[in-house]
Amino acid sequence: MDWIRGDEIGRGGFASINLAIPNNKLSPGLYLPPLMAIKSCDISDSATLRNEHEVLNRLGHCPKVVRCFGAARTVERGGTELYNLLLEYASGGSLVDEMKRRGGRLPEPDVRRHTRSVLEALRHIHGQGFVHGDIKVQNILVFPPADGGCGLAEVKVADFGLSKKREELLAAAASEDGGGRGGFEWRGTPLYMSPEAVNENEYEAPSDVWALGCAVVEMATGRTAWTHTAGSDIYQLLIRIGVGDETPNIPQDMSDEGKDFLRKCFVKDPTMRWTAEMLLRHPFVSGGREATCEDALPRSQSPRSHFDFKSLDSFGGSSSMNTCAWGLPLEQSEFEWSLKERIRSLSATGDAIPSWGEWESNSCPWAYVRCQNGE
Repeated sequence: MDWIRGDEIGRGGFASINLAIPNNKLSPGLYLPPLMAIKSCDISDSATLRNEHEVLNRLGHCPKVVRCFGAARTVERGGTELYNLLLEYASGGSLVDEMKRRGGRLPEPDVRRHTRSVLEALRHIHGQGFVHGDIKVQNILVFPPADGGCGLAEVKVADFGLSKKREELLAAAASEDGGGRGGFEWRGTPLYMSPEAVNENEYEAPSDVWALGCAVVEMATGRTAWTHTAGSDIYQLLIRIGVGDETPNIPQDMSDEGKDFLRKCFVKDPTMRWTAEMLLRHPFVSGGREATCEDALPRSQSPRSHFDFKSLDSFGGSSSMNTCAWGLPLEQSEFEWSLKERIRSLSATGDAIPSWGEWESNSCPWAYVRCQNGE
């Protein structure tokens, strides 16, 4: 496949994102959209992008998950070898950008609609045995109406760089326990971490549901679910998440249905937390139904209700993109520690993550790219 690389629209710790248009004359018979987002990194640092490519391929098509059109290695001027992931371009940016356009928060009808879309994606992801691992508003991308008309914008889940199969996560946890190390792998974003992730290094489907609840609060209020200011002590935040009965703030001006929905997401015990399948039947999101993923594959065997539990925009240089939305992960580390030591180590890493608004594209010429090989 061949494409023309355009403006840089995002950059993070290890990868950059550029607009790209396909050279269809040199790629006959291969469908590529007229505009794509190319996420690129040095071939030596490509493990996360390779994982994202593999996960998206194994997930198959779902209208609520960002599409991947392939991956390829290229050699740039100067001999630098890059690994490139060809992704669907979200002209609306992420939900962070949408919230800014709407005055800092979204009206509840939009929150309901976008929440349902994310739940559709999570049902598909979990049904395939995967855990997303980094659900947050920066990783929910905004697209124009599917019919190209004047309808409502749609959202899709992106950034699968931290995603893994459930059995892979369980095997890793078992290996750590067997070695007696009590190791911890920091995955995702602290403000969205679930209690079991902080306490037990447990990242399974319920953690995605907890993170979705945090995203719903942020959509509805424009503020994070936990009261935490940039630069303040994240150690205290993680103590609050992992210890005691405190749960994230539930907005008082939400509807009763919205408040109840969030309570189902914020159950501290992950075995009692509602699943994506169950939440899709909650009145908060069940009123209207969009295109879903449910017909793509047979339904999973996850619980269907609480009774299943043991008990109850242009090519110009001014365009910008959310770097976090395309899978630019935080640094990951493993340590030996007790709960307090683990939290202290997390806090020492810092919570500075790239902000959508911090990255602006620099005007640059379009460059023709011919890949060495597709993957």
